[in-house]
Formats: sequence, structure tokens, C-alpha cells
Amino acid sequence: MVLNDNSSSVPKLKVPTFGRRHFQCFMICIGFAAAFAMRVNLSVAVVAMMDNKAANPDFPEYHWSEKIKSRVLSSFFCGYIFTQVPGGILARRFGGKILLLSSLFITSVMALLTPLGASIGGWKLICFLRFLQGLGQGVTMPAIHTLVAKWSPVEERSSLAAYSYSGAQLGTVIILAASGVLASSSMGWPSLFYIPGGVGLLWSVTWIFWGANSPSECRKVSAAERALIEASLKSNAKQEESKGALPVPWRQILTSRPFFVVLVSHCANSWVFWTLLTQIPSYMKSVLGMDINLNALLSALPYLTMFLLGLALCPIANLLEKNNHISATASRKLFNTIGLWIPVVTLIWLGYMTRDQVDLAVTLLTLTVGISAATHLGFQVNHIDLTPNFAGTLVGITNASSQVMSAIAPLVVGYVVTDARNPDQWRIIFFIAASISFFGNLLFVFFGTAKVQPWNDEEAVKSHELKPLKEKNIELSKANTEA
Repeated sequence: MVLNDNSSSVPKLKVPTFGRRHFQCFMICIGFAAAFAMRVNLSVAVVAMMDNKAANPDFPEYHWSEKIKSRVLSSFFCGYIFTQVPGGILARRFGGKILLLSSLFITSVMALLTPLGASIGGWKLICFLRFLQGLGQGVTMPAIHTLVAKWSPVEERSSLAAYSYSGAQLGTVIILAASGVLASSSMGWPSLFYIPGGVGLLWSVTWIFWGANSPSECRKVSAAERALIEASLKSNAKQEESKGALPVPWRQILTSRPFFVVLVSHCANSWVFWTLLTQIPSYMKSVLGMDINLNALLSALPYLTMFLLGLALCPIANLLEKNNHISATASRKLFNTIGLWIPVVTLIWLGYMTRDQVDLAVTLLTLTVGISAATHLGFQVNHIDLTPNFAGTLVGITNASSQVMSAIAPLVVGYVVTDARNPDQWRIIFFIAASISFFGNLLFVFFGTAKVQPWNDEEAVKSHELKPLKEKNIELSKANTEA
């Protein structure tokens, strides 16, 4: 009776409006912003590094060919793809806190060493440093997914995940908007590495003291908030510890239809995102007669819109799910459809832009990138829905696969667009991206679900694997009885 009294009194405790779970997601958001700033910084810094007259001429200038420049820019992703799946496994074994800390610390140190590396070893040493940064950041998303899975009540999962991942757009906006000012300042282009690297180290120190793997390991979370999260997840500290040693059910994951449609959606989203990120400046310059990179604020506008839309959609998702207006599955499909099917229309429209429609083209570009923020509330959070225990592993697999799409998309552009001033060739690129985005979400609409999969739980996996044997024993026993 004492246990019943205590358990009944817990829900009566007041849960804080801004609780520890929100603070954890805020910290994750800032850390992810710093990580993305250090990922994007070289893309804008390389302009000043190769032409210091456009920035501060007091700093070194490097005469690299376009081939060397492409190697420098791609070296990060060469390392990034290798640690995705191992990152998910390590996050489950050691917890998301230490993995995210290691990721930001390594990335920050490499960023601080980049200007020195350029002066000592040239582009080859920069490639090595960026490769190490990619290795470090490859575990970032698996670590974040693992943390969000532990800290988010089911009813708030989509919004808290979206808040956490909005740091990607925040970091991109800040570094793009500030790049021109920083490169032209007295600190020159090295400041584009020193400032994000310093912020990353500062964040690492604060994360040591304020970060936590789960509510059960956090001393500052209130009893009411801990009870809310654990009751929603139907877990407790003892279960979490035992599940930490669970073997990854690889066969069940790789043959799961719900997981497959999440993988396809992730790859489709990456194809569109990186096609725009890498090729739109060339399209704007060659076809529309406007170089979007000349205006740092204009370059940041699509990502600022994406960041603001991501924040605006979070309370809408919360309202729909908490008040039971729609199910979690319907919510995931709704937002995934918004994020992947609206760009289908805008991409096709972009293919028919002319030189005298620059303003409309920029508007369409901004809408295409911005509205994709809705996918954070769709396939992105769906990894956690399917398996809270293996969410980090799932996102490691899908993110690694999506990086392959990110590499293929620019190659397809290079194959199709032989004349950069030919709008008909660019129209093909937009049609390809629109088709991939359409079919990527179509599968998610038909086969996606927010239900926890049976292989998330050890006992369910065992019973699933033993079921054929049990059925065979039953048949044998029936045959013996009849005989």
C-alpha cells in the first residue's frame, strides 16, 4: 500500500514549464550549431583563402586549382561517412553524453589548428585535419538521437527532436551571415576557424557539468519531471541499464519495412538538400545572371527561414499530438509530406525561371530549403519512434546512406549540365530532384509508422526468433497425439 500511495502522489507534483529535458535539448541545439558552423566554415573561408583581396589582404593567399579546392571541401565527408554506424553502437554502450562531448571537442581542436595547418602543410594537411573533423562529427547525430530518445516523453518527442536539430540551421545561418564581416575584419579569414572552434571548446566544458545521458543520471531533474518522462517511456533505471547491453538486431532492422521507408525518405531529403546547397549558386549565376554568394545575407536566407519554420512547427506538432487530434503516425506522415512534397512543386517551378525573374527564383529557393524543416518532425524523429533502444544505430545507418546520395547528386549535375548557361539542362536536374523527393515520401505515406517495432525489446526479439520452433513442436505434439 505504501508503494501505491507514493506512486499516486508522483503525478500530483508540478512539472516545470521549462524543465531539465528542455534545457538538455537547448544545450544539444547550441552544440549542434557549433558543429555545423565548423562544417560549413571552410566553404565560405576558402573564397578569402584563394583571393585575399576580396577580404583582408594582410593574410596568406593560396593558389589552388578547382580540383584541389574540391578535394579540400570533400575531405570532411570522406571521414564523416565512416563513423555513422559505429557512432550508434558506441552511443548505446557509453551513452550519448560522452560521445557528443568527444565529437565537439575533436572537431573544435581541428578547427583551431586549421589556419596553422594551412601555413605548414598546405592543402594536404588541411585535407587531413578536415578528414579528422569528419570522423569526429560522424557520431554527432547518433549521439543526439540517443539522448533525445532518453529525455523525451512520447508526446513531446517530435518537438524536442526538432528543437535539438534546429541547431544545424542556426549554425549555418550564423556562419554564412557573419562570414563576409569576419573575413574582412582585422582577424581575417582565420577567424572563421578560431571563433567556431572556441565556441565548441566552451560548449564542451559546459556540457561536462550540465549534460546527462538520461533523467535517471541527472541530479538536477525534478522528481515530477523524471516520473513524467519515465512513465511516458514505460521504463526505469534498471531496465535502461539492462538494455544498454542488448545486441543490435541487425537482421530485424535490415528487413524492417518501416525502417526501409525512413531510409528512403532520408536519402531523398539529402539529395534535394545537397543539390541545392552545392549547385544553386552556379544556377543563379549562369542562368539568372546573379551570383548569390556575393551577398552573405542572401546566402543565409534559406537556412534562416528553415530555422524559423522549424521552431514554428514544433508547437503545432505538440498541440496536435498532446490533444490527440491526430495519432503520432499521422503526424509523422503529415509533416514529412509538407517537407518533401511542397519542394516538388517549387523545384519544378524553379526549372522554368528566366533571367528577369530573379526575385521569384530566390523566393522559390528559400521556400524549397525552408519548408524542408518539416521533415525534422517526420522521418527524422521516426528513428526514435521505431526503436528508442536502437535509435542511434538507425540514424547512423540512414545518415551514412544519405551521405552517399549527397556525393552522387553533384556528380549527376556534372554529367547532365554540360553547358551551365543552358536552362533546359538545369530543368532536368530540378525534375530529377523533384521526382526523388516525391517517391521518397510516397513510400513513407503508405508504409511509415510511429509504432515501436517488436525488435526494440530483447524478449520480443527472442520470442520472434523462437516462434517457428514452437510452431514445429506443436505440430509434432499434435501428430503424436493423433497417432
